[in-house]
Amino acid sequence: MVVRPVRSRWDRKAFIQFPFDLFGDTDVWVPPLRMDVAKLINPKKNAFFEHGDIQLFLARDQDGKVVGRIAGIRNGMHLEKYDDQVGFFGFFDTIHDDAVAKALLDAASGWLKDQGLTAMRGPTNPSMNDVAGLLVDGFDKQPAILMPYNHPWYEGFLLDYGFERKMTMWAYYAHTKFFSKEKMARGISLLKRRYPTLTIRQLNMDRFEEEARLIMDIYNDAWSENWGHVPMTDAEFSQLAKDMKQIIDERLVVFAEIDGEEVGFAVLLPDLNYVFKTIPSGRLLPLGLIKLLTIGTSGVIREARLPLMGVRKAHQGKAIDTLLVHEIVVKSLEVGVLAAEMSWVLDSNKVLINSLESMGGVVDKEYAMFEVSI
Repeated sequence: MVVRPVRSRWDRKAFIQFPFDLFGDTDVWVPPLRMDVAKLINPKKNAFFEHGDIQLFLARDQDGKVVGRIAGIRNGMHLEKYDDQVGFFGFFDTIHDDAVAKALLDAASGWLKDQGLTAMRGPTNPSMNDVAGLLVDGFDKQPAILMPYNHPWYEGFLLDYGFERKMTMWAYYAHTKFFSKEKMARGISLLKRRYPTLTIRQLNMDRFEEEARLIMDIYNDAWSENWGHVPMTDAEFSQLAKDMKQIIDERLVVFAEIDGEEVGFAVLLPDLNYVFKTIPSGRLLPLGLIKLLTIGTSGVIREARLPLMGVRKAHQGKAIDTLLVHEIVVKSLEVGVLAAEMSWVLDSNKVLINSLESMGGVVDKEYAMFEVSI
């Protein structure tokens, strides 16, 4: 078995293909769109490469068969904010073989050491603003859109290598049948009496670029002191907004305003994993695009994910997040969404955890970030 850097076009194709071979028989795994993964690891198409760098690796057995993959990741925005010499690993997938896992981690850590870094954290694909975290509980459940899935043995490989858990993240699940409308209504009534100029409005698609910039501004302010937060660059957010525009429902993106100033937002995405699950090849052409368009626009998707929500620091502690979640739930019912995953939530965010649990949310999956000195 040997681990080598990805160099050729064929290596990149093998890198993208490996999860399809590894998880093909796993019922709850959702195949990613190959074009999305190719874009993510392409320096010419992903804005992350404006400040970061990624080295991909493949492990092959003596017959040349791919048995694992990994990436060493240098995140320039993280280093600029924290100056902690922490590098990252991501795109970590391996067969159930500790020697393969160790060789992959050795390759990523060796590359990071060559970059002058002294610790390795992950997984991130490639940053905390993308698909991030290792699934450590909830392997029998299908992941929500833009959430990771991995085999149960990954955590053991990381711990055996010397990694320690750095942060725990939770995915909360809420179904409308468990939603306490009366309890929520009482809380909202008290909140509006306390802040009489507090109002909610939905996204204006006619001003999408301006609205997207507003979300980025609130997000970077709201999350700036959260563990692991790395601000998005303008180019990264523009890229994200462009991707989101294709799938969002403007009724499910809401802003909270006080005295006419936007102080918070929430974004609910239809869980298109229910569509991607029907495209096992991960290729949109020739039939995948038809499924995406017909299923994605037919109103049959009854579940969603709340991936983004934020309240400006100056207005945190006022229960505005509760109002945003309430509004999202009300709008969800109007468009036929019956359940949503709210993920992920940092274990250190006790205020939000208490709020979600008071609204009937229950822990559905557990994720974690790990770190090791190198």
